[in-house]
Amino acid sequence: MANQYLRSAQRAAGRAERVVRSAAKPLRSYGFPYRAPNVPKGVEVPKEPSRLGADYDTEWARTPVARAARGLIAEGPLRLLVKGVANPDVVGLDRLHDLSRHDDPPPVIFAPNHHSHVDTALMIRSIPLCWRRDLVVAAAADYFFDKHWKAALSALSLNAIPIDREVTGRKSSDRFRDLVADGHSLLIYPEGGRSPDGWGQEFKGGAAYLAGRTGVAVVPVFIDGSGAIFGKGMKRPKPGRTKVVFGAPLRPADGENTRRFNARIEAAVTRLGDEALTDYWTATKRAAQGVSPKLTGPEYNGWRRQWELGEHRKLGAAGLRRRQQRRWPDLG
Repeated sequence: MANQYLRSAQRAAGRAERVVRSAAKPLRSYGFPYRAPNVPKGVEVPKEPSRLGADYDTEWARTPVARAARGLIAEGPLRLLVKGVANPDVVGLDRLHDLSRHDDPPPVIFAPNHHSHVDTALMIRSIPLCWRRDLVVAAAADYFFDKHWKAALSALSLNAIPIDREVTGRKSSDRFRDLVADGHSLLIYPEGGRSPDGWGQEFKGGAAYLAGRTGVAVVPVFIDGSGAIFGKGMKRPKPGRTKVVFGAPLRPADGENTRRFNARIEAAVTRLGDEALTDYWTATKRAAQGVSPKLTGPEYNGWRRQWELGEHRKLGAAGLRRRQQRRWPDLG
């Protein structure tokens, strides 16, 4: 009985195959454009230009329709996400008053430290509205723009543009210069990527270089607590509290090169990091004495470095989530 069913199934499959072959037979005589053209031997077909990575075109994301959609995203899902996951405490906005009080505030470059994917959403919600409306986010081309769906989502929701995290080329710098000329402010992470171990990384010169080319001010920012919420290597976020500290705008001095200006930006973010964990006076005093705790952490390896990170986080917003209410057993 089973063999009979098997033979019947085989005959049905054979008939279906013959039907498909007969239906596709007329298409064999058709060539281009119904199928790819033949390539003669010895001829190399040039590769199509890449439309991903640093070559992805984000101009469509700044059209009126896209801007309206991005505004709804920022005031709706993004706002709820930041409030529910990070619950930020934003301080230091008074240091931007000299720029924000203008009817048409000039573009600036925001340069925060970078520990988590939550950082961009935190910055978008923390930056004053006068700059948030026209904010452009510099995102890693090899991560956020390696697939079409990811590139489109980043461009629409974050107004992100691709940038090479290793070096700022002329093409990228010209694009940023044109955006600044159109009134857009920039969000750039000078570290180039998220912290691999919870401590900071040395700053690259991208923000300083672009400030020199565009003539706009750089606003140093320190974000505390985001690494404990959704740091590199974590599979899902752990809701907690964060603190975003804005510093006074910086401009390159006359004759100051990119390397020295970049060092000043890193020193300013370092001082803000100390302020986030202590207070304004203590941080200012340590910065004047040149003894501010380094963003990169102690020069240890292995468990000692991780142990120091745990003690470090207890001082700031990240430690507030980790403190637990101890319950003593009822011995009565």
